[in-house]
Amino acid sequence: MAYNLPMSIRPLDLLDLPTIARYRSDALTLDSARALTRGHPLGAAGFLAYFNPARHLYSAIANGDGASILGGITHSRGETFSKLLYLTPVSQLTHPELPDLIEHLSAEAGKWGVFHVIAELDETSRAFYAIRKAGFSVYAWQRMWDISNITEADSKSGWRRTQSVDLPSIQSLYHQIVPPFLHPVEPAPKRALGFVCSDGSKCYVSVTSGAQGILLTPLIHPEMTDVGARLAALVQGLPDRRGRPVYLCVRSYQTWLEPALEDLGAQAAARQAVMVKRLTRLVQEEQPAQAVPSRVSVQPSRVSRIDADE
Repeated sequence: MAYNLPMSIRPLDLLDLPTIARYRSDALTLDSARALTRGHPLGAAGFLAYFNPARHLYSAIANGDGASILGGITHSRGETFSKLLYLTPVSQLTHPELPDLIEHLSAEAGKWGVFHVIAELDETSRAFYAIRKAGFSVYAWQRMWDISNITEADSKSGWRRTQSVDLPSIQSLYHQIVPPFLHPVEPAPKRALGFVCSDGSKCYVSVTSGAQGILLTPLIHPEMTDVGARLAALVQGLPDRRGRPVYLCVRSYQTWLEPALEDLGAQAAARQAVMVKRLTRLVQEEQPAQAVPSRVSVQPSRVSRIDADE
């Protein structure tokens, strides 16, 4: 297919509902946690959220050469990063103008004050090249495991809900497990939300839940024993599960967990690349000096915005 004219990019509006309906089942999801717990990002209910100014959700459409490409981005308040949410249709993932749409979405995220944009996609995805061209690079790998039906003989619950007093030990565990070069992109937990082993400080699992499923993200020290039995006990004892599927996200720095999951009969999805784009950010606004001590000579200086696209 030949592409000649540059595409125009603009925010989605209500007149785009027919396009949304046409592409709803043809989207590439780039936020695995949201997809597993809340379902399709272009569902009817979810789409209306894009028009709520109180929500950090944004979607745009690129039109030109008889083609249309849509994309969305999201941000959870209090986080230092945003996530690419989806691209659609899948048939246009190799369009040469797709990187421009991704750049547009990333620029919108910059208005929310975030430092990074993250995208998660299968390493064989046709969108990989476009996302790389838009300034993203791989910083980790992950695999989502379906652990809904794992069982272990004689598994006993060794878990309890986290309390605020657990936060220092959880943060210590984070620093022992997560490589330092990932800390700027994947910061330490700010709140204790999830479960910890009741007999020590070497395992913590955060919980993200929605109408469609429950996602567990572990921080488990390699010295922990009986990991399979412990995970099986956690799944079997999850409160208020209501029959929802349960998934476990295993990042590349915890791949030692995967053999235990295989032994339990868990089902693995395809490996995903976790990619990050660093944004320009405000370093310091210029401010007048409050006072200058007597007998001190000060040369005037100016510190303003630094636009450094790393």
